[in-house]
Amino acid sequence: MQLTKSVEQAICIIIFLATQEKNTPLSSDEISRKLEVSPSYMKKITRKLVVKRLIDSVPGQSGGISLARRLEDITMLDVIEAMEGPIAIYPDSGLIRLAFGGAGNAEAGEQILRDAFHQADRLLIDYFASVTAADLLRQRFGDEQLPSLNWNQA
Repeated sequence: MQLTKSVEQAICIIIFLATQEKNTPLSSDEISRKLEVSPSYMKKITRKLVVKRLIDSVPGQSGGISLARRLEDITMLDVIEAMEGPIAIYPDSGLIRLAFGGAGNAEAGEQILRDAFHQADRLLIDYFASVTAADLLRQRFGDEQLPSLNWNQA
């Protein structure tokens, strides 16, 4: 399983916003320049983050995006699910029925496999739910104050 680039880009957006000067929304066009992605693609990513209420969007000339929650309240699970949807690593296309043959064996085999992957999903969900954006930034900056920049002008 590999997450798409949009997860990495969404994490970068959260980092930009965490270090953006307070009360100064950050232009999504500026983020697209910094991350070297098209403005239309960046708007799709930011839209997903807005829908999940991780960031706020302010329209207009001096508008932009800002964090909607405290860093301590944004988990890696929030970001992943905003970009990818719920974590479910097993596609469950029904092929396992063919491998087990017979109705009784097929149903039991399907359930065993579903249970195994469901447990793996739970481990991933529990782990990513326990790691916040604040935790990740704290690993880099320790207890120091986060830098405060105006990325619109940087």
